[in-house]
Amino acid sequence: QVQLQESGPGLVKPSQTLSLTCTVSGGSITTVYSYWSWLRQPPGKGLEWMGAITYGGTTRYSPSLKSRTSISRDTSKNQFTLHLSSVTPEDTAVYYCARGNSYGSLSRDDYNYWGQGIQVTVSS
Repeated sequence: QVQLQESGPGLVKPSQTLSLTCTVSGGSITTVYSYWSWLRQPPGKGLEWMGAITYGGTTRYSPSLKSRTSISRDTSKNQFTLHLSSVTPEDTAVYYCARGNSYGSLSRDDYNYWGQGIQVTVSS
């Protein structure tokens, strides 16, 4: 059973860079045709796909966030990390990592496994 766990700060100041790590157990992030995404859900809003890193290490980003987002991975630790720069209060959300067979979907059904989510608040 694949399990994902998000970790990182719960509170970030405006203009700082938010970094969140997803630790994967029960499966490898290099498994062929596995796609590892970051999504978020702001309060009162729908799910937003932010970006993904593929089993081969290729990254893909949402056009609306591309200028502020990067995703990296550490295969030795079976982790992948989201960096979101220049955060504002509008980046306050529950952030999720998830595994799917593709990327970019806003439907929870298109992801096989999810982390429990981590609340991140951007405030001074």
